[in-house]
Amino acid sequence: MALDIGIDLGTASILVYVKGKGVVLKEPSVVAFDVDTNRIKAIGEEARLMLGRTPGNIVAVRPLRQGVISDYTVTEKMLKYFIQKAVGKQRFRKPLLSICVPSQVTEVERKAVEDAGFQAGARDVRIIEEPIAAAIGAGIDISRPCGNMIVDIGGGTSDIAVISLGGTVVSTSIKTAGDDFDDAIVRYMRKKHNLLIGERTAEDIKIRIGTAYPRPESVSVDVRGRNLVTGLPKTITVTSEETEEALKDTTSQIVEAVHSVLEKTPPELAADIADRGIVLTGGGSLLYGLEELIESKTGITTMTAEDPMTAVAIGTGKFVEFISGGNHEL
Repeated sequence: MALDIGIDLGTASILVYVKGKGVVLKEPSVVAFDVDTNRIKAIGEEARLMLGRTPGNIVAVRPLRQGVISDYTVTEKMLKYFIQKAVGKQRFRKPLLSICVPSQVTEVERKAVEDAGFQAGARDVRIIEEPIAAAIGAGIDISRPCGNMIVDIGGGTSDIAVISLGGTVVSTSIKTAGDDFDDAIVRYMRKKHNLLIGERTAEDIKIRIGTAYPRPESVSVDVRGRNLVTGLPKTITVTSEETEEALKDTTSQIVEAVHSVLEKTPPELAADIADRGIVLTGGGSLLYGLEELIESKTGITTMTAEDPMTAVAIGTGKFVEFISGGNHEL
């Protein structure tokens, strides 16, 4: 019995889709290992909890930076671990693996992902581009001669593409995404409040009160960090208006990228997009007000896919069926 597995190899988290079962695994792409012995201590959620909280000899790292493998050996071990965790012990044959990568990766980066897949025990590895996987996962029929615009905002990269007839017509990939939202909040807190916070706290602020567009009513949250003046722990209250100000530069970079792709889109497809709207996928698209911001700047209806977090993983898994259906030549 052969297994078809789709992997969304993200900077922030890895999702594994098994044909016939759906998304079976979603864990942070973090690995903790002991520097002295070079042995892996924890992978996934367990390792994420160690971020910023480890003693000197244990390091918690993200082996993927901005959608690209930055630490090959660790990524390979991580892939192996996730594949085994997803399929369990009942292995009859090596699985067929589909892995998705940002649309603008280089041949070298693509080859590194492919090699990591083979090393992790795959029979065959297919590399697919993130926007195409996101579109399939969002339930769009990409085989039709009709323009669809996908904005996939992940942890490390944002991929914006116009898709028609099963392929990408115009696309761009920018290294501004969810992690940059966190960084922007860390910088803002340091500059405005003299408060030093960690990336996990910043992510928590982003999820709870982060906003890209003015909210009807203001919300706030208490934030704990270290006061840079006194060096002591301190708690302050942060409002959603402040997060909007903190995230302004980062969100406007995404809007500009959407704008530049629309400028390069052939007129027939641009008309389709104006008609059908822009679809947002990826964890970053969950930021409050992003839909409204893109809509207000482009004048095109913008909506978020039903389950933006898993769209890419589902699309990666279904891509194998899409090819075998004869719609697409690799």
